[in-house]
Amino acid sequence: MNHFNRSLAFDPKSDTLCLAPGLASMEEAGAASESRIEAIRVEKLRIQQILEVLRQGERFLVCSHARPDGDAVGSMLAMGMLLEQLGKRADLVTADRIPNTHRGLPGAEGIRTAPRVHGSYDAVILLECDGLERTRLHGLEKFLLVNIDHHASGQQFGHLNWIDRDAASVGEMVYRLVKAAGGRVTPEMATCLYTTVLTDTGGFCYGSTQASTFALARELVLAGADPIRIAQNVYFSSPASKLLLLGAALGNLKREGRLAWLWVTQQDMVRTCAAEEDCEGVVNFALAVSGVEAAVFLRELPERRIRLSIRSKGRVNVAAIAGRLGGGGHKSAAGCTLEGPLARALDEILAQLRPSVALLTSDEG
Repeated sequence: MNHFNRSLAFDPKSDTLCLAPGLASMEEAGAASESRIEAIRVEKLRIQQILEVLRQGERFLVCSHARPDGDAVGSMLAMGMLLEQLGKRADLVTADRIPNTHRGLPGAEGIRTAPRVHGSYDAVILLECDGLERTRLHGLEKFLLVNIDHHASGQQFGHLNWIDRDAASVGEMVYRLVKAAGGRVTPEMATCLYTTVLTDTGGFCYGSTQASTFALARELVLAGADPIRIAQNVYFSSPASKLLLLGAALGNLKREGRLAWLWVTQQDMVRTCAAEEDCEGVVNFALAVSGVEAAVFLRELPERRIRLSIRSKGRVNVAAIAGRLGGGGHKSAAGCTLEGPLARALDEILAQLRPSVALLTSDEG
């Protein structure tokens, strides 16, 4: 049953909030200031519209992208807690299981894994998805869709869209929603939200990190998040399989000037008994090489397709590169999936990355 007015479903072609990027010149300062004021006004409107949907409804489905990461898991849990505070029923569903690293988050045991959605919901809240296909969940199309995202590749696919490309994490946006709703940031919610900020900024290393990110982290610590324990759970709780897989990947590490790459085969995955989640973060070891500005990690899938994780230190827009290959993400962290074999996929991504990296060298010259 639907308990709210369907007139709250908005035109997805005109309903997306996109905060302005940095100024291109000083002459644009005045216009940018007006744009920022307008963006804030639109954000307040979006938040109020989302809260109206939440208040009028009774039962909600909360989901995020397939292969959920820290932002996906933490923001889903925090959203579920907000709905509970509002006296609503929330079902949290993902297509893939929660990674071991995040299974200890408060309430994580309540997230259900399923390929298809069943039941009646007043709305579906989609967190950190740039399209319905990113969820890998079937049966979402018939519901009112509330799309909350911060990806550079964010799309206007929902009935109600709130996209803030400047947000460090979707968890940051959920935090704003909680505050606007008059909700309480409990220690459990703070733990989930701090996890979203820590992981989606790469430990406060990515370009999305700004002064407001640390201000939010401070608020979450004051609300009860334990930053040391959370960091240890994220960065110092890896299974042996992940380290063995990392060893295989590092054995394949290659460098070409400011570009580096590494890969693992499906045979490597089987030999090390690695799970999909063990691939998380491997690309950062290639990016960590001194002088490297962009890096890619290629993982061969069982069906021989190749999944790519692409990273940069901020000077190469990897979201744009991934977008040209059918993927997406953030300016400094993106991904896509290509047809195999591995050598073909490597040639394809290097052909895209090399010109961008070469521009850095020419700019410095």
